[in-house]
Amino acid sequence: MPDYITKTINFDWCEVRVNEADWAGHTAAGLAFQLLQLQAIRRFEETLLFLKGKGLVHGPVHSSIGQEAVAVGAMAGLRPEDKIVSTHRAHHHFLAKAFHAICPAGFNPLTEKPPEALQEAVDRTLAEIMGLAPGWCGGRGGSMHLRAPEIGVLGTSAIVAGGIALATGAAWAQKLSKTGDILMAFFGDGAVNQGIFHEALNLGALWEAPIIYLIENNGYAVATGVSAATHLHEGRLSQRAAAYDMPARIVDGMNPLAVQAAVEAAAAALRRGGHPYLIEALTYRFFHHAGDLPGSGFAYRSKEEEEAWRARDPLPEFRRALLDRGILSSEQAAGLAAMAEEIVQKATTFCTEDGVRIRAGLWPAPESVCRGVRSSGAEFAGVRYAPDAPSGPAREMTYVAAIAAVTGRQLEQDPRVFVLGEEVSNMGGGAYRATKGLAQRCPGRVLSTPISEAGFSGFALGAALAGMRPVVEIMFPDFVLVAADQIFNHIAMLRHVYGGDMPVPLVMRTRVAIGAGYGGQHSMEPAGLFALFPGWRIVAPGTPYDYIGLFNSAMRCEDPVLILEHQALYERKGPVPPDDVGYLLPLDRAHLVKPGMQVTVLTYGALVPRIAALVQEDEAVELIDLRVLDRAHVDYELIGQSLRKTGALVIADEATRSGSISAMIAQECQERFFDYLDCPIRRITAADAPKPVSLALEKAAIPSDEEIRSAISRAVQREA
Repeated sequence: MPDYITKTINFDWCEVRVNEADWAGHTAAGLAFQLLQLQAIRRFEETLLFLKGKGLVHGPVHSSIGQEAVAVGAMAGLRPEDKIVSTHRAHHHFLAKAFHAICPAGFNPLTEKPPEALQEAVDRTLAEIMGLAPGWCGGRGGSMHLRAPEIGVLGTSAIVAGGIALATGAAWAQKLSKTGDILMAFFGDGAVNQGIFHEALNLGALWEAPIIYLIENNGYAVATGVSAATHLHEGRLSQRAAAYDMPARIVDGMNPLAVQAAVEAAAAALRRGGHPYLIEALTYRFFHHAGDLPGSGFAYRSKEEEEAWRARDPLPEFRRALLDRGILSSEQAAGLAAMAEEIVQKATTFCTEDGVRIRAGLWPAPESVCRGVRSSGAEFAGVRYAPDAPSGPAREMTYVAAIAAVTGRQLEQDPRVFVLGEEVSNMGGGAYRATKGLAQRCPGRVLSTPISEAGFSGFALGAALAGMRPVVEIMFPDFVLVAADQIFNHIAMLRHVYGGDMPVPLVMRTRVAIGAGYGGQHSMEPAGLFALFPGWRIVAPGTPYDYIGLFNSAMRCEDPVLILEHQALYERKGPVPPDDVGYLLPLDRAHLVKPGMQVTVLTYGALVPRIAALVQEDEAVELIDLRVLDRAHVDYELIGQSLRKTGALVIADEATRSGSISAMIAQECQERFFDYLDCPIRRITAADAPKPVSLALEKAAIPSDEEIRSAISRAVQREA
């Protein structure tokens, strides 16, 4: 029988507690440092809520008041070099990470002043939350999208559970680097109901990523309690770890030493090569989901419950514990409180004038709003591009063989490159041989994934942010909808959200199966969908030669690039250089396939050879293969040159009319080239309905040769 049936699962699940011996194992300096952090974080967030009340913070403020001990204890259990990923409620994680990353080992706040760099970090954190230019992300991220790789914060996500897969991929990349560093992913109790939580934990366990998943269980997902029947059938969240054969711990999240003990033990096991850990910290947010009102004011929890948790407030409780044990004197505790107050007050002064107005000159320049949506293109400086078509000696190669050849070259040339997707290392090279032989040539870097598009897309993003160069295969473009949050909310946006300077070097391949009878849920043409998100670049190679050149450029690019592969092209042969699969083609240039005098026809992918065959004897038709489809890089220069000559435009693709990218291109051409047009722009698209399985109906849904000829003829005749 398979081992997954006969295997015995011994679920390693227990509660971590501390006793007097644990207290005795800490130095006075270390405990004072933790108290300083608790006080600084609390004072920072109280000030933040005050500034919000004065109208100086634009957008929501999700305070972590009450939960500070989780962050302080967790960072104490990690090394300064370790990384974290967090959530929309991340101020405490971010500040505690700054303290541990910046203050030197053994820092004693009882005898030393904090480093100036720490003050700068707190200044920048407040500035970011207030949307100001000196912030870590230039004010673009605000409270929910904080990133500071300088201190080990890879990012925070406003989407519940959105960062868990990213964290898993980044942790796996750290494993490959053999630094011994680990990663911690913070998320709340509401995240365990998201599918991405399960997909990410499965991948982390499967590939033994050095990661600690920490559930900050504050009892409520907005206003829905963990114990309510509408939220969770089983309220002990850490039990989910059993499904992934993952050790799990429960800990009192109001006690920083208990959290530290759990994290230290998990981190030590991971550094020895152990399995990922899941830690559930039981804590409480004193205020509502956002703002400074209590949850009882919204009637989803009682004042009695809030008072009971307030009695366990980690700040006074920890301070009292240090005083009662004689670890600190009252004067020392007061000195730490004054130090925390000074840090926060300086940050407030840095950002505001008397706490009532934003200091002059701190707003981001309005003209910078689009800066950094995508790379400046500096990575292509000095590149000599190949000609638009092969010249000189050539050999014939199928389109699918070109995919495998150029991917294999990238794997062999760059150890940062890896391929992942469903079946990519199975069946001799995936379902359609696009990765043929690559798993054998590059062991461990061609990864067949579970069926979890969201999980492995987010995983690839995390690896990219950690310096890797992933190639992600989505078997059918329809499946991107399963992973829409990771692909559109994260991969497409994070460069800009995090300030515009962060590379996102990720290539995503997908196979368009129109015409193969796969039906409505496997026959999407996704160019129009991806074009809605300006962070994505989109290319559609129509020949083996184009595929090689565009793929190499996509791999060099520091933006995410979608490559559309039409299944109808896979077995089609074309000329490529006899011994060179390393050339590049530009990611902003179309190809003039055939000159003509009376009508410009724009198309891409499998329609290029089809239309070329229909119009090869027609001198009226100028045919252009767009190649590049994202709005910022469509080759309007070539299109404009053509329209100045022909005066008429036809755009053809196989997407549904409502989802076709031709609408965007037509509108842009109408605005740019209106004076050159002698008749309305014509769009040739598929029927505005899902593609049927029936051979007869699918043929009826796809543009026919007669429809193409008719549209071109009417444009030549200048018909309205």
